[in-house]
Amino acid sequence: MIQKNNCAVILAAGEGKRMQSKLPKVLCPVLFKPMVDWVIDAAAQAVEEICLVVGHGGDQVRAHTAGRCRCVEQKERLGTGHAVMQAADFLRAHAGGHTLVLCGDAPLMDGETLAAALAFHKQADNAVTVISARLEDPASYGRIIRDEAGRLAAIVEYKDADANQRAVKEINSGAYWFRTNDLLEVLPRLQNNNAQGEYYLTDAVSLLLQRGAAAGAFAAENPDVVLGANNRADLLQLNEKARMQVINRLLAAGVDIPCADGLLIGPDVTVGRDTCILPATVLCGRTSVGEGCRLGPALRLEDCRVSDGTVLSCCDRTGEVIQREGKPL
Repeated sequence: MIQKNNCAVILAAGEGKRMQSKLPKVLCPVLFKPMVDWVIDAAAQAVEEICLVVGHGGDQVRAHTAGRCRCVEQKERLGTGHAVMQAADFLRAHAGGHTLVLCGDAPLMDGETLAAALAFHKQADNAVTVISARLEDPASYGRIIRDEAGRLAAIVEYKDADANQRAVKEINSGAYWFRTNDLLEVLPRLQNNNAQGEYYLTDAVSLLLQRGAAAGAFAAENPDVVLGANNRADLLQLNEKARMQVINRLLAAGVDIPCADGLLIGPDVTVGRDTCILPATVLCGRTSVGEGCRLGPALRLEDCRVSDGTVLSCCDRTGEVIQREGKPL
């Protein structure tokens, strides 16, 4: 059950220069769906109200998310802590609850992970819970350092980590659950006395630890939830991870996929059991496919509704209702 005074702040102000795109980074798509939409959908499974912190391309992001989120502007990009500061009024309106902080460019974070992390957070009565993951190659992610009892002791950025800390495989995802009142208390105390002159949200965790507040790290079962995208190569990796997640979900639901070559299916597509999907098929938008169909090869459907038993190949259709004979109604 969603607790009414819980809320989410999604950090969506980044420019994403390395994407080489006219779009703000969070509007770059994964499986035809902008990354920020994935994050909003996941957050909406855990909270009722969401605030986006926008910056570069803010008007585009506002227009795209209109009616689903509140938006505040981060006029200068001065770090993750500074971004959350811009949502202080929104947070005060949700005092007494819990605040979820998410990155708008990490589309594989899912509602199940957020719900499990919140349950852990509340059961432990934590002031803050960091969502972490264990990676075989933790690369330059910040490391989760635990004490001898397994409790969160620190988050150490890679550049500040010694050799032993860099050997740790548990990393910070950049997603957090905070008790809202505790977050509001430490936000004004963040300082920017670092080489970048920025305010970091990880310092809010450090401040809470310093005052003896309970803090924890919840290790996500699926390490892919931490993955983000800074360039087109990262976006390709996210697309492939998401593609296989969707395919595996459909296989588990009784959809026949004899060969996944060239198969692209969006996350909001539904497919009935005993439908066979052949290679080089693209299903996107809110396409719904009935049971016992045969789709492909060489097929693209967007926002279509396909009735049971339809056989369809070698065509490109958008926004149609398609009956059994393969013709639009």
